[in-house]
Amino acid sequence: MHTGILENLIEQYLPPLIHILEIMGIFILVVGAVGAFYHYCKNIFFQDTFRVKFHFANTMAMALEFKLAAEILKTVIVRSWHELVMLGAIVILRILMTVIIQWEIKSEENTKVI
Repeated sequence: MHTGILENLIEQYLPPLIHILEIMGIFILVVGAVGAFYHYCKNIFFQDTFRVKFHFANTMAMALEFKLAAEILKTVIVRSWHELVMLGAIVILRILMTVIIQWEIKSEENTKVI
């Protein structure tokens, strides 16, 4: 009997939480992209020393972390092997993207280039 109640709670409350995490990731990415574009233009016209690439890469990594958290929560509500395989592929791609972005961040920190 408790399993039915728990399943109902998961089915009812988990999808909105997943959507909230995805929206948070999108929001972080959009705000970071707008800020990066602003600083990029400022660097072009006013020779600002803001490290656009470094900060934008950090923003992308943070946005991917929120999106990855949403994907991890989706594993709880997967109903078929096909969905699990698709979800696994998405998680692997997001992890690879995060690793590549982190590698870019480290190389940017080492070069200290704008």
